[in-house]
Amino acid sequence: MALVVSVAMGLGMTACGGGTIGFMWVLGTQYNQIAGFKIDDFTGNLTAIPHSPFTSGGANPVSIVVKPGGRFIYVVNRGGGNGPSAGLPCGTAGSISEFSVGGQGILTFQQCFQSQGTNPVWAAHDSTGNFLYVLDQQAPPPTGTATDPNPPAPSNGDITVFSIDPNTGRLTLVLNQQIKDPVTGLQITYFPVGGTPTMLAVAGSCVLTLNSADQTVSPYAVGTAGQLTLTTTQKFNSGAVRATSIITGGSNIYITDAGAPNANSPGQILPFTVGATSCSLNTITGGAVGNVSPAANPVYSLVDSKNKFVYVANQSTTNTTNPNSSISAFTIQTTGQLQELNDPGNNPYTVGAGPVCMVEDPSFQYVYTSNGDGTVTGKQISTTGTLSDLRRGSTFTATGQATCLAVSGNVD
Repeated sequence: MALVVSVAMGLGMTACGGGTIGFMWVLGTQYNQIAGFKIDDFTGNLTAIPHSPFTSGGANPVSIVVKPGGRFIYVVNRGGGNGPSAGLPCGTAGSISEFSVGGQGILTFQQCFQSQGTNPVWAAHDSTGNFLYVLDQQAPPPTGTATDPNPPAPSNGDITVFSIDPNTGRLTLVLNQQIKDPVTGLQITYFPVGGTPTMLAVAGSCVLTLNSADQTVSPYAVGTAGQLTLTTTQKFNSGAVRATSIITGGSNIYITDAGAPNANSPGQILPFTVGATSCSLNTITGGAVGNVSPAANPVYSLVDSKNKFVYVANQSTTNTTNPNSSISAFTIQTTGQLQELNDPGNNPYTVGAGPVCMVEDPSFQYVYTSNGDGTVTGKQISTTGTLSDLRRGSTFTATGQATCLAVSGNVD
């Protein structure tokens, strides 16, 4: 019996639950930390990974990416912030921290990398897992000349592209082979996008950035060796006022629009298909879909693994500590259009205050939101798409002022 108990403990199993189906890492800006959890297969319960929380490596962590295979993760540190700066190997400027993932999901810091612009806010890997795209809100300043040594800073953002070493996870900068610096004659080190980009989505061979300055999308076609080719920056044609997120679901793209700034608007979800070669957005028949009442201020969304449901995280107000936050749920029709999921009295579903990001677990049984109040909320997904509380409680303490989160199955 002692041997059986020992084996169960080694596999992350307890008498009250199943095995560890995967790991979760949640960013927190208050102390520049990463909270780590094991995900229980049977209950969806979260238990702390040994030595958690981990340092994020830099200041103000806002985005996290797991390389396919689960051996490495990358954290985008926006820079600045109010957390402590001591002991941050990447310093307080914007940076990307690389970590290796060990047994039980333990993170070990590897090294720092710099994106080419400033104020990095988002990252994603390509469909192969060979390249990492980092989104900067401001592109690098142009090269000065003798007559104009301090040219004005650009008003647009950029994507910095890195190739990923499959063995070490190390990042190597990919130059833009299509554009040269007019002063130096050298290839520029980034791919320009629209003004004040906030998020990007990868849809097959397309990369699209959401630009908040003018409510546009900058679509890039993915080429060989990490090269991106910009088509035509596109203005929304669905009356978006304050677009907050862009996600991929199968062959579709969904954009959340929170409505008028500083207002508790229910907002809407804009459904599109993506042009195979142009990467342009095409509005799905029926157009924008209103959010589920009384939800308000949608900020993020998630398409489930079977492409049957869309879940939208709502902060309810522009105050991220407001407790009346929720997830609104929709079914995906055959056309890609959305319809409010029929669960009267429950949809939208209550979560912790100020949800920021949302993920589905590796076994496709549970969804989790990271919340600005420093918690994680877990919900179980039924076969019909409805959500319910987990069996052993749905609220877990992460780290202060949580931003985004990521999950991974067992390490390959």
